Amino acid sequence: MSSIGTITKVSGPLVVAEGMRDSNMFDVVRVSKQRLIGEIIEMHGDRASIQVYEETAGLGTGESVESTGEPMSVELGPGLIGSIFDGIQRPLDDIRRVAGNNLQRGVEVPSLKRDIQWEFTPSVQKGDKVTGGDIIGTVPETDIVLHKIMVPNDVEGVVKEIKSGTFRADETVCIIDTGKGERELTLIQKWPVRRGRPYKKKLSPDMPLVTGQRVVDCLFPIAKGGVAAIPGPFGSGKTVTQHQLAKWADADIIVYIGCGERGNEMTDVLNEFPELIDPNTGKSLMERTVLIANTSDMPVAAREASVYTGITIAEYYRDMGYSVALMADSTSRWAEALREMSGRLEEMPGDEGYPAYLGSRLAQFYERAGRVISNGTEGREGALSVIGAVSPPGGDISEPVSQATLRIVKVFWGLDSSLAYQRHFPAINWLTSYSLYADSLAEWYDNNVSKDWMKDRARFMAILHDEAELKEIVKLIGMDALSASDRLKMETARSIREDFLHQLAFHEVDTYTSLKKQLYMMKLILNFNDEAAEVLKKGADVEEVAELPVREKIGRFKYVEEAKTDDEFSRILVEISAELDALLRKEQD
Repeated sequence: MSSIGTITKVSGPLVVAEGMRDSNMFDVVRVSKQRLIGEIIEMHGDRASIQVYEETAGLGTGESVESTGEPMSVELGPGLIGSIFDGIQRPLDDIRRVAGNNLQRGVEVPSLKRDIQWEFTPSVQKGDKVTGGDIIGTVPETDIVLHKIMVPNDVEGVVKEIKSGTFRADETVCIIDTGKGERELTLIQKWPVRRGRPYKKKLSPDMPLVTGQRVVDCLFPIAKGGVAAIPGPFGSGKTVTQHQLAKWADADIIVYIGCGERGNEMTDVLNEFPELIDPNTGKSLMERTVLIANTSDMPVAAREASVYTGITIAEYYRDMGYSVALMADSTSRWAEALREMSGRLEEMPGDEGYPAYLGSRLAQFYERAGRVISNGTEGREGALSVIGAVSPPGGDISEPVSQATLRIVKVFWGLDSSLAYQRHFPAINWLTSYSLYADSLAEWYDNNVSKDWMKDRARFMAILHDEAELKEIVKLIGMDALSASDRLKMETARSIREDFLHQLAFHEVDTYTSLKKQLYMMKLILNFNDEAAEVLKKGADVEEVAELPVREKIGRFKYVEEAKTDDEFSRILVEISAELDALLRKEQD
């Protein structure tokens, strides 16, 4: 231990101790005989302010504080997938086995299980030269995740010994001669959570993270390695939207951080995810998911650490060459923990009592996202996409957390309570939301989906914006005052809203839509609009056009199974032309 001090003041999760001169900022400490875990967040001479990650009730002055001399770090190795941790990477299932259902303070259990044997297959040989980030072997962590054991970033040298077989996570599998001595490598490495893991090069965000959610993929796409925010009032569907993205996003690994949200929401995740079948692998979704639960009734201070714990684990899998999607629900609760600790430190407050450094802390978190070339001689490409929910009080996004987030992120999925109350899911408002990645992704869509994708998307956006203006006119002078072409535009916009943007999360087919099917859906709606416009010019009645039976078939196309979409698409296109031609002949007769 580097130093031992004594407590002079206890203020909620903040403990002040003296005699800590040999300690450093962000050192982990053990507080009192109960050995509560904490972290130094301010130093003045030998006086340290400590953020305690457990309940501090009953602590008094004069009790001891021991510094470990190490920063808050996480254990990275096989066993992360499928686990549920608290905000400082303590495994909740192991704590339950040790302490029972009522969690006790000061319980010490290793983050990664030491009693599991892992099958290690080496991929280097004795005498090979290795550097930080190189893969020395693999472990099948789950049926669908091959865990790549990497050389720690601060190690470089020649392999002196490499083993093969079954090992515990803390057993030595490789010895490297660094030239300055030998370094024994186990299946575990540690990394400080507040420092981003290094990489060789950051790549431009020119590939979309396909989610299967039509309003996201079509109108407001996020790039792989991109950052997005989902702000919205209570009950507007932030958590359900994040669950959908976690289930269906085109990512190899999901890291889900329940940061300060209600316990029942994490319970839903725990009950739901093991039963969900991953469409790409046919296995349980938990076999590629890491859960971090720091709910609203858990210690406030650990809430602040939970987002760093989560993103460090996500970076670790990114470095293996995987595409990782991180869900933070919600950054508002994390910011409230910052505000509480800042207030207890008696720092000068910023807007609405939040610390003045709120924006920079948010930026430090989000900038750890990205699509990168990892360290090592292999040059693996990995991506970390971050999607953060924001819970502004009353849905008012003018408050500081929402505004600071919007200055950083490139995608804004603004949830609307009025849409949610109309049972329109996802309740993403198409008039206020935006994606700054859309233009940089255009080439990918052209090459991988269709040259018409961006053109059709632009038409959808234009029709929806025109509808908003026409609605104002209708409110003033009524629908009858609109021209036939404007009334058709209103009908097309309704079809876009109800048939395309509205998506049933719990329908076995509609819950996920491929890009090809999304293109077909856009084509059907726009094709009907274009052909109907021609028929209207020749004298057809707009009311009769709107009531044609084929419109229901266009609306029900979203429930057609992926394998049958080609035939159904062709059949509906023929029916559109046939019904409109029949209507025109009837009018002319």
